[in-house]
Amino acid sequence: MRRPSLLSASRLRAKIEPQLHRRVPFEPGIYANSPRWSNKDLDPIPPEGRTWGGLDYWAYWTSDMLAPPLASTVSSVMALGFTARETIPIVFFGFMICSGVITLTGKMGATYSVPFPVIVRSIFGMYGSLPAICIRAFVALMWTAILTVQAGSFLQRCIEAIWPSFIVFPNHLPESAGITSAGLLSFFLYWFIQTGLSLMPIRKLRILFLIKGVVVPPTFLALFLWAAIVTKGGGPLVTGRTELTSSYMNTAYSALTGLNAIIGLFSSMAVNMPDFGRFSKNRLAGIHQYFALPIIGTLGSLTPIFVTSAHQYIWGEFEWYMPAVIANFDSRAAKFFVSASFILATIGNQVAAGTYPFSNDVSGLFPRYINIFRATLFICLFCVVSTPWNIIKNAEGLLAFLSGYSCLMGPLAGVMVCDYYIIKKGKLDVHAMYQDKSIYWYTGGFNYRAYIAFIVGFAPLMPGFAKSIDHDLNVGGGWRIYSFAWIFGFTFSSLAYYVICTWIWPQKESLVEEAVLPPQIGDVTPSIEGEAVEETKVEYTATEKNVSPV
Repeated sequence: MRRPSLLSASRLRAKIEPQLHRRVPFEPGIYANSPRWSNKDLDPIPPEGRTWGGLDYWAYWTSDMLAPPLASTVSSVMALGFTARETIPIVFFGFMICSGVITLTGKMGATYSVPFPVIVRSIFGMYGSLPAICIRAFVALMWTAILTVQAGSFLQRCIEAIWPSFIVFPNHLPESAGITSAGLLSFFLYWFIQTGLSLMPIRKLRILFLIKGVVVPPTFLALFLWAAIVTKGGGPLVTGRTELTSSYMNTAYSALTGLNAIIGLFSSMAVNMPDFGRFSKNRLAGIHQYFALPIIGTLGSLTPIFVTSAHQYIWGEFEWYMPAVIANFDSRAAKFFVSASFILATIGNQVAAGTYPFSNDVSGLFPRYINIFRATLFICLFCVVSTPWNIIKNAEGLLAFLSGYSCLMGPLAGVMVCDYYIIKKGKLDVHAMYQDKSIYWYTGGFNYRAYIAFIVGFAPLMPGFAKSIDHDLNVGGGWRIYSFAWIFGFTFSSLAYYVICTWIWPQKESLVEEAVLPPQIGDVTPSIEGEAVEETKVEYTATEKNVSPV
């Protein structure tokens, strides 16, 4: 009998891989000769895919802002002892500061049509980008799981409004489970809805953001008017006196602490806004983009303030958790429609600030094996296996860690803005961000200048960061610095990076004279300043399954 010949390792791999690809669809993208750094989800968005205009981004911010996290953040400011008279200006200026950084980072993605995991390669290095991606992805992972529980509570209110008997749904779970049978059923019903929407391509979900932009604001307005009428002008949180809650705090210091809390709400978006900016059809043109966040956020914050004040006026206690507020409504119609609107608000927030940023960022870790679909499937499964109702119940230290996450995001954003706008003058080579040993390789794949600057901004915050998790620690004045962590980290990291790259360790290898851009809509490759530059020519070699630039 004739023995079969042995296949070489390369021939065997070539024979097996197509089978794997058919079983798990895999698309390598246009930089197929560099699968370590490229896949279809990470490559520059083609001109026909850049469809978002000004209205889409306003709808996006409405979707992201008018959601339960806004209420919890406003409550943390008012917990300092402020009334609405002091809180509203703090909210407005906090969002203005954050919006400035978000606009700057968003324009990075809008100019080069690439997401955060790719942009950050030009700053921290090809391998140096991986820790930065992990830092951003972890908070999205945890908050998405936690918000799933809260959205399940809103769905439970909807079911109770339709079938009041569900209020007394028998509970077969022990108290140690951290959730009731009704809550668990509502959680899974919402989870199926959330998973289905999260797995849709983000370019198609712009319709979801538009729908939320139409439905949710009237709900917030109706709740605000109801609360203002019931309390005859606002109640104690609006007309009361300021009484600071910490003895060592003065008004200015407390205001700075509140300002940091507001900035912290979108501190992660200030880093990964290129994920959404890359869909812009006009490079985020127009100053109106800058005002979306402070206007929507400030007006939206009025509702939780007045509603909480009304809850105290009617039922005798302050309550910031909206599902608990809605549970006390007498009108079944009001309970249903308000809860349904908040479900839509939460879904929009989860997709905009949770599942999509996580999936997009994680795909940058192992592009050959992870795309947005697979990463989204992972985070949706994590929302169940992590039993987030127990996270909320027992992990006070973890929640403190997440709420203080801005101490990491501030230094990261500071390095990004300084590198792109001051050191590199906004001029990048888009193709080099997908290649080994390119100009963004720096030293062994790491830009150590960026990490030194990051540590300069973060290290002084570590004592306060530790105390936020363990309140028994004595860190002296470090706690005060931590109270305005984002502002401190952003300022000192950006200054340190400028000094290092200008005088101590000049950065020359990654500087280019002319920006190398992907094809633009209606033009070939215009320069950063808007003047036409010579078209970047890329030759392609056709293969049976893909097309690869060479």
